Amino acid sequence: MSVREKRDSIVCTSAIVIVIVAELILFSASTVRAGGQDGASAKATFQAKCAMCHGPDGAGSEVGKSMKVPDLRSEAIQKMPDAELAKTISEGKGGMPPFKSSLSEAQIHALVRYVRSLRQKK
Repeated sequence: MSVREKRDSIVCTSAIVIVIVAELILFSASTVRAGGQDGASAKATFQAKCAMCHGPDGAGSEVGKSMKVPDLRSEAIQKMPDAELAKTISEGKGGMPPFKSSLSEAQIHALVRYVRSLRQKK
């Protein structure tokens, strides 16, 4: 193989690698725009940030029930618009602390979707 053929082969291989990396970057960016968290990540965030009061299934823990937190599976909560749920998570409400400084907007919206999924588990 001549030097020129080797160089052309390296250039071609490099171009393929660049295209693959670019596609991975674009895929990652679209995932972030689409919500950034899958169901498992949202569930983990819920368990870490919310379950202490809202319970692992959204019905309310003993601590939460003593503070009269709402059942997240209830019709009243499930009827709330997504924007209102996101605002409550972000800014807090009543005794609930705000999470805007510890959760990203994508995580907050993923939590809204997770809360919606709790309705089916009631």
